[in-house]
Amino acid sequence: MKKAFIQLHIAVFLAGFTGVLGRLITLSEAVLVWYRMLIACVVLWALFVFTKRKTSKSSPAMFIQASAVGIILAIHWVSFYAGIKISNVSTALVCLSSMGFFTAILEPVMLRQPFDLVELLLGLLAIAGIALVFHFDPHYKLGILVSLFSSLLASIFPILNRRILQKLDPQTATRYQLSGGFLFLSALLPVYAYFFPISRWIPSRADWGWLLILGIVCTVLGYELFMKALQKIPAFTVNLSYNLEPIYGVAMAFLIYREDREVSTGFYYGFFLIIAAVVLQTIRQKRMAAVKISS
Repeated sequence: MKKAFIQLHIAVFLAGFTGVLGRLITLSEAVLVWYRMLIACVVLWALFVFTKRKTSKSSPAMFIQASAVGIILAIHWVSFYAGIKISNVSTALVCLSSMGFFTAILEPVMLRQPFDLVELLLGLLAIAGIALVFHFDPHYKLGILVSLFSSLLASIFPILNRRILQKLDPQTATRYQLSGGFLFLSALLPVYAYFFPISRWIPSRADWGWLLILGIVCTVLGYELFMKALQKIPAFTVNLSYNLEPIYGVAMAFLIYREDREVSTGFYYGFFLIIAAVVLQTIRQKRMAAVKISS
């Protein structure tokens, strides 16, 4: 379990860095995600072909199921980067902290399990933090709403992934999901460009460098660590741990872009509530794990 938590937090740190890269890369959100998935798919299929990794047996039905989850991931990423470009990195990342609240509601419904009152309360604590940011920074209203939609999709993703990982190994599941998401986004791009005109399709030289880091380090490596952790850690704990993503990302945004000059005092109050939710859930999980071991 300790190894799984280390893998999870490395993945969370890399996820926080994707927000910074989203502002660095000058492409629109849909084109950015298309290149991110293209690079990741090329690397994953190359590793599969040349390293001859042992993979679990799969079928066309499993590819379709995994691809459907990949479509949710693709839409999540597009809306996430849209939130960054509409508002800023800090605001978009803080909104992702609502994942715990959405998961506390959706996971019991989707898996037909009883609701956990403590999970609901901790999720509401993170929501209260977001509400403070929303109240004090109303000029980021549209960016907050788009980012909350992204968070809703992000909360569904690990719930569905746990089912996929019961039948596929993490490498195969990742390859199928990113491939499915890439194919979906490729088909959707012309429609997207019609409603949201895209000024530039080809990355600049600097964009290529950041895209390679985003596609290989943050996506391939980060995603594989996330999938391995998800095999042993419940979806709610994974999602609530991902509330550390804004902590890492906001710290980098403050340092690199000086976004601390763009946010109000209410942002810090909300940020404190989100950190409190993460700390309380971490303590709770450690106690629960200790009880299981002793019994």
